[in-house]
Amino acid sequence: MQATRHAPDDYTSLSFEAIVEQSITGIYVIQDQIFVYSNETWANFFGRHRSEVVGMSLRDLVPASFIDQSLSIYRKRIAGEIDSVRYITPAIHKDGHIVQLEVHGSRMMYRGRPAVVGVGIDVTERTQRDAELRQARSDLQELAAYINQERERQRALYARELHDVLGGLLASIKMNTQRILRRIDDPELKEISEDLMQITRQAIRSVREMSEELRPSGLDHLGLSSTMHRELRQFGARHGLQCHWQVVGEPGELGIDRATSVFRIFQEALINIAKHAGAGEVWVELRQDESHLLTLEIRDDGVGLSPGPYRNDARGVLGMKERARDLGGTLDLQPEPAGGTRLFLTVPVRP
Repeated sequence: MQATRHAPDDYTSLSFEAIVEQSITGIYVIQDQIFVYSNETWANFFGRHRSEVVGMSLRDLVPASFIDQSLSIYRKRIAGEIDSVRYITPAIHKDGHIVQLEVHGSRMMYRGRPAVVGVGIDVTERTQRDAELRQARSDLQELAAYINQERERQRALYARELHDVLGGLLASIKMNTQRILRRIDDPELKEISEDLMQITRQAIRSVREMSEELRPSGLDHLGLSSTMHRELRQFGARHGLQCHWQVVGEPGELGIDRATSVFRIFQEALINIAKHAGAGEVWVELRQDESHLLTLEIRDDGVGLSPGPYRNDARGVLGMKERARDLGGTLDLQPEPAGGTRLFLTVPVRP
């Protein structure tokens, strides 16, 4: 039996059909805004057959909300302003719902005239997952912001209760104990009363400290910079560190809620230095410039960040970054070239 011979063009034609007609990627040609060619895969994206798509215009298959942008991209390619472009476009399925197609088209000559030849894939599920992921991330950020706000509200409430109720009760015990001391002569009772007075004073100090920890009263009465400076002095004394403070401009326009968030970031940064840095000195600069941006820079001479990618999922850093994001700002944490770590916070003074 003699084998049948094929001309070279026959093999080219067979290759074209194998690659294009059986491709899992959609392939199309647009000329004069009309689809003059479509393989079955491209047509199936619209829930149609190839014979239906050929002859349809862009306006038939692209929703009104995107058609102007789609036609603008098409005209620029035909005019030679851009050689090729890759983008995601919504498209109208035959049953009326919208699908998302990622297309990559280039300008080519087709039958002697310019046309756009392109390929596309259906990315509807991917874009839906991306949208769901963005929504979930947004929901989590809103939840984190709400939790921070609610936590600060609860802290302020507990601080007032400690100061006003428990603090008031302890003050009454102290006054009554003083009255007893003035009226007794028995040495044993006097000693007991003096011990009670000492315990009461210690309890009052503890309540005051707990109230301050829950809600620094200085934020309401002294302002952010004075409260931070006082916190830094206490931090240095508590941990035996040499601390340097500099303030440029007074963040007087900062609302109490935003000031509280900045202060919490500052507190968390100091806690991280005490826990992990092994530092001997700390430098803090608070600055408000004329563009109504508040910046906070904290540097230390400690061991610095661990080599390799920094663990941005660390809870303390994550909490600081989330607070900064909620303020509409940014927080950057980087190793210092000479050793140590630098934290830089930037937030707008007004929301």
